[in-house]
Amino acid sequence: MFISSAIAATAEHAAEAGHHGPFYTQAEFWVGAAFVLVVALAFRKVFAAITAGLDARASQIKGRIDEAAKLREDAQALLAEYQRKQRDALQEAEAIVAHAKHEAARLKTEAEAAMEASIVRREKQAIERIAQAEAQAMAEVRNLAVDMAIAAANKMIAEKLAPDAQDLLIEESIRGLSGKLH
Repeated sequence: MFISSAIAATAEHAAEAGHHGPFYTQAEFWVGAAFVLVVALAFRKVFAAITAGLDARASQIKGRIDEAAKLREDAQALLAEYQRKQRDALQEAEAIVAHAKHEAARLKTEAEAAMEASIVRREKQAIERIAQAEAQAMAEVRNLAVDMAIAAANKMIAEKLAPDAQDLLIEESIRGLSGKLH
């Protein structure tokens, strides 16, 4: 009921204003139609500009997303590479430590063997020096004994032999000496 009273009121109002005839003969209709047409054409251009702007913005965003995805992939690849390098470096460090321990044990064994050989060699040298010192001491004692015997013999000869016998003994010694020197 409310709708029918509204239509009736609109018809009365149109009748009072002097509007008679079909709607397309009236100026308000053509003004409204022109307005709708201008708005539609303007909206079309504005809509095309808005759509182009949104498409460009979407392309920029898509490009940034693609670039971010590419950068993420690159970062993940670099991370994986650095993790691999870190694992390799840790393995290499462990290998170096193991090699160093093995080398230290080998050097310790060699040093112990060299020390033992050095001790044996020095002991042998000490024994040889002692033997040389003994031989030298014996030679010195022998030489000293010979010198003392010669001195005693000289003293006895000088005291007990006559001067003629001494001359004869000197001549025989000189003759015997020439046979010992040649």
